[in-house]
Amino acid sequence: MSYKPMKIHPSLFFHTVFLSLLLKFCSALDILTSNATITNGKTLVSLGQSFELGFFSPSNSSKWYIGIWYKKFPEVIVWVANRENPLGNSSGVLTISPDGDLVLLNATTGVVWSSNSSRIEPASVAQLLESGNLVLKRKDDNTENYIWQSFDFPSDTLLPGMKMGWNLSTGANRYLTSWKGNNDPSPGDITYRIDHLGMPQFVLRKGSEKIFRTGPWNGIRFSGTGVPSNILFKVIFVYDKKDLYYKYEVSDDSIITRLAVNQSGLLQRLVLNKGDSSWTTLYSSQNDPCDEYGVCGANGICKISSRPIYIRKGSGGCFMWFGDLIDIREFSEDNEQDIYIRMPASELGHSKKTKLVLITGVSSLSGILILCFMLWCLIQKSKRKRASENKGKDIELPLFDLNIITTATRNFSLTNMIGEGGFGIVYKGTLSTGQQVAVKRLSKNSGQGIQEFKNEVMLIAKLQHRNLVRLLGCCFEGDERMLIYEYMPNKSLDYFIFDQDRKALLTWQKRFEVAMGISRGLLYLHQDSRLRIIHRDLKASNILLDCDLNPKISDFGIARSFDEDLTEIKTKRVIGTYGYMSPEYAVDGKYSVKSDVFSFGVLLLEIVSGKKNRSFHHPDHHHNLLGHAWLLFKEGKALELVDHISELSFVESQVLRCIHVGLLCVQKLSQDRPTMASVVVMLSKEGEALPQPKEPGFFVERSCTETETSTSGERRITQNGVTITVLEAR
Repeated sequence: MSYKPMKIHPSLFFHTVFLSLLLKFCSALDILTSNATITNGKTLVSLGQSFELGFFSPSNSSKWYIGIWYKKFPEVIVWVANRENPLGNSSGVLTISPDGDLVLLNATTGVVWSSNSSRIEPASVAQLLESGNLVLKRKDDNTENYIWQSFDFPSDTLLPGMKMGWNLSTGANRYLTSWKGNNDPSPGDITYRIDHLGMPQFVLRKGSEKIFRTGPWNGIRFSGTGVPSNILFKVIFVYDKKDLYYKYEVSDDSIITRLAVNQSGLLQRLVLNKGDSSWTTLYSSQNDPCDEYGVCGANGICKISSRPIYIRKGSGGCFMWFGDLIDIREFSEDNEQDIYIRMPASELGHSKKTKLVLITGVSSLSGILILCFMLWCLIQKSKRKRASENKGKDIELPLFDLNIITTATRNFSLTNMIGEGGFGIVYKGTLSTGQQVAVKRLSKNSGQGIQEFKNEVMLIAKLQHRNLVRLLGCCFEGDERMLIYEYMPNKSLDYFIFDQDRKALLTWQKRFEVAMGISRGLLYLHQDSRLRIIHRDLKASNILLDCDLNPKISDFGIARSFDEDLTEIKTKRVIGTYGYMSPEYAVDGKYSVKSDVFSFGVLLLEIVSGKKNRSFHHPDHHHNLLGHAWLLFKEGKALELVDHISELSFVESQVLRCIHVGLLCVQKLSQDRPTMASVVVMLSKEGEALPQPKEPGFFVERSCTETETSTSGERRITQNGVTITVLEAR
């Protein structure tokens, strides 16, 4: 049987093509008119293709919502309309009512959500602006006299141009509210808002409990945060008779940024270079112990440079005041800000003689202090000069020219910034050969100095192992001191295992390979290298991952070489990160190879569980992750510790062995812990009998309000490349 081709008239053909193109164009319109609808599968897209509005359903959920997300990052939802009243299925309709309101209807045409504007404008249209703002306005009205706008009803995200704060005329308050869960956009119990009782300031709350506050606005920044405006964005704070609000505007068009609050109680500033595929955390709240609200109680000052910071049995760090002062704190960097204390005249005395003596004494003391300060400055200048003259003489490592590094990092552009900490900023660079590198640049205001810089150079330059990050060279020129490392494209271990979405990329088999790689790297440091090295800051953020997700131990700034005839060293300066430090090191300053073994045990249990030790919480107790693992192990329920993401594909005997070995490593007494040589054997040999672990270190129930803290007070933008630990006095 044969078929005769059908002839199509040319005019009909072009008409059909034009119609299809028109429909395709219309599907990307940014305006919803009064006679149009949005149903599942249809969206509004802003004119510049930055934002998209439509229906979405979170993972593992049967509920449906109307939301706005980044067009290129649909997983990042920035606004949700019907947070409190989700649809039961995908049969919803978004349209404009006869009165001019934007309404969401269910399958039975019942109103699920409405813009509920006070103005009735039948001829209104809805438009998704390039800013991410969904507005309701009169048709053909191009002014900003909107009938209603989504920016007045934030969800968990603050976008550029969006106001947070009060309309003092109407009493309306705009603030952020976290999602209830990763897959539940309904309002959670974490809020971030401006309090205007007294001096205005932002307060982060869990329910009615304060967990963080910024301090009042001082004209440059919120005084308690240490985060001023920068070249990426401009902060605007308005306080007059009509308004009290905060907003920010982006200063660099190559940067996308958002401020978001999550259900874990963290406020994060996230940035993205246009063209990149992953977001970077520029800063977050609760960076250090002093960020916790009321950490020193009334009448105390929190000094981040002192350890411990809590008022316990008369220990130092918190200085007492008379009067209920809350959250006075000191920053680790140089911040000049006066504190004024109001005192009764009766405490100063009334007589002129007393005042004269006081003035004379203060003047004399001031003169002495000024002379001492000048002398100290001269001594420090002399030390820096001598150090500069001798720098590089005792370091056997390729030296990079400053011009080469400047060109590679595009003049140290912030768009190339991939990390930051106490040492300074870490930049991604591309050499003229095409090789990508990570450049660790010592900041002039860094808590670390030339000694720590040299320590890292001389230690890691002599170490060669496939599970240690490779140092390619360094740069000494003028006041510049930089380390150049191989670039790790997959950032660090904590970037994956502690993120609800990315953790799925690490299968159990890959996690086990990572654990084995770390254990072999530590064994090399402790036993097989030319130097016997104790790392002292082994943690998830210091495990970098290469393009094949192979682990590399990094950050040797506080590592120490260890003589063969020594078994333990005691220091007066405890440096590292709480949650990974062994008990004998954290409490008594004693460290040995067994200190690293303890840190590895913590890391191993974190890899298995996908949970952080310090921030772990359980509804039935207040133990950390180590305590929880110990309880499950004793009850024969160790498999309940496994990260649910991996539970369908793990090897049961392998997981149980990892948990068992992890508990052996975190035993309270150092002599009970195995060596890394034994750990490697125990992990790699199936069927070999293992000794029973004893109680882990820090097996004490903590306060339920305790949050994750660090002796380093470290602040990371991302864990790509190298993370830095700040040196602090004990």
